[in-house]
Amino acid sequence: MELIPTQKRTKNMIKKFSISSIFAQLLLLIFVFVWIAPSFGLFISSLRDKDVLAISGWWTSFTTTDVNEIYRTEGMESQVEENGYFIIKGKVFEEGSGKLISRFGVTSKNIDEFEVGEIAVFKDGSEISIDKTGNYFWRSKEKFTKKKGKRIFISASSPPSFTLDNYKEVLLREGLGQAFINTFAVAIPSTLIPLIICSFFAYSLTWMRFYGRDLLLATVIAALVVPLQMSLIPILSIYNDIGNLFGVAAKSFPGIWMAHTGFGLASTTFLLWNFLKSLPNEMMEAARVDGATHYDTFIKIVVPLSIPAFASIFILQFLWVWNDLLVGLVFLDKHPSEIILTAKLKELLGSRGENWEILTTGAFISMSVPLLIFFSLQRYFIRGLVAGSVKG
Repeated sequence: MELIPTQKRTKNMIKKFSISSIFAQLLLLIFVFVWIAPSFGLFISSLRDKDVLAISGWWTSFTTTDVNEIYRTEGMESQVEENGYFIIKGKVFEEGSGKLISRFGVTSKNIDEFEVGEIAVFKDGSEISIDKTGNYFWRSKEKFTKKKGKRIFISASSPPSFTLDNYKEVLLREGLGQAFINTFAVAIPSTLIPLIICSFFAYSLTWMRFYGRDLLLATVIAALVVPLQMSLIPILSIYNDIGNLFGVAAKSFPGIWMAHTGFGLASTTFLLWNFLKSLPNEMMEAARVDGATHYDTFIKIVVPLSIPAFASIFILQFLWVWNDLLVGLVFLDKHPSEIILTAKLKELLGSRGENWEILTTGAFISMSVPLLIFFSLQRYFIRGLVAGSVKG
């Protein structure tokens, strides 16, 4: 008699568990899609031709796109005389473009007036025809006297095509390559220095007993709520005074290393302290009984066990420094040898705001390193975040 209610309860629990599990998985898939779709679109846009990118979305990059473009013929230097006509021949498309012309025009008022193969007449009486692959034939009874050719308006279909020219232009011509190196010069020391300091600091707050330890820990926690914007100008003033005193530049790489270390030390210390307090107390007592000093305990026991926490802190601090703009603008000049990636992108947004191929390529270069760091260390990242949630 008791078996039937038990079976019903079991079935109900399984049903509830299945529904909640399916809902959680669907919600996770939605979050993944919302995050991946823009990133994938940014990557595809960075590989597209600038003319196609300006008129169509990235989702059309795998299909044929209809485009309207303007080209100019060759000038008088290319003319030859044949059978009483002066003739200029040429091709509007580059080799291998794959574009096919459907219609063309010779005036901006009617850009698709003529079909491929028809003869169009300019105001000066010269005639031009063009085939679907872009080869044109322009002839006139009078000699061509202008260095510039005539404009041709093209309606064509453009097949899917991708190029690395955007990356070459951004890295070599726009100065983003040097900014990329400068950002590494800022991010690596600004991540490792606070990580080293907070490791010793968090260990002392967790396993060493000294006067004022609780007050020091409370100070660290209180520092988490202080906005860094409040301290930027006072710290910069101190840097300027020190620079004037010793005759060195206040805005420099060592200066921004110290700034990022100071701004990130409270959060990194708190995260690592939260992890270290979850380590078994019996292990530390056994090490003390065996005669190990605090330094030996830290190096031989705590550090190997804290690799997931170190990886998590490294990722968080690195991402924060890499994506920072405000601190970089305050503590570094905009000189090419010092400007960081986010500041350079801000400049491009103002000077090349209409060039989507430049902005999308620069943005993807900026996000590629954080993505690489995160996916390389993600297993440690998850373990480090949840390790301090359970005692022992």
